Amino acid sequence: MKLKLEGFGIFVKDMGVMVRFYRDVLGFEIKEEENTSNVYLEKDGTLFLLYGRADFETMTNKAFDFADNINGHYEIALGVENYNEVDLAFEEVMKKGATKVMEPTTEPWGQRTCYIADPEGNIIEIGSFQP
Repeated sequence: MKLKLEGFGIFVKDMGVMVRFYRDVLGFEIKEEENTSNVYLEKDGTLFLLYGRADFETMTNKAFDFADNINGHYEIALGVENYNEVDLAFEEVMKKGATKVMEPTTEPWGQRTCYIADPEGNIIEIGSFQP
């Protein structure tokens, strides 16, 4: 059996807020209307599925525990061309409403990186290995 990664999903509380964040702040291409329970976003050929938490629980007939606030269950990693663009991207997304987790920092292993959170607390990294 060969499994192919096609994308990943995020279970969301407020679909409209999350769609607008990923579309308007991070530049993801939206494939569905924001008022549906299952929204497809695409960024650089990777599929992101936003699925309403309540809709998922109804579909599976199970209740789940979902994290609140900024959570560390996973990160979404976005890359830019160079160190300067890390700083510029951080400034831009902060102006558009992202939540600051860590300001741009050059790490000992040579990566310049920063962390933000989306409106529901999912961590997003923006980084580059090129000065």
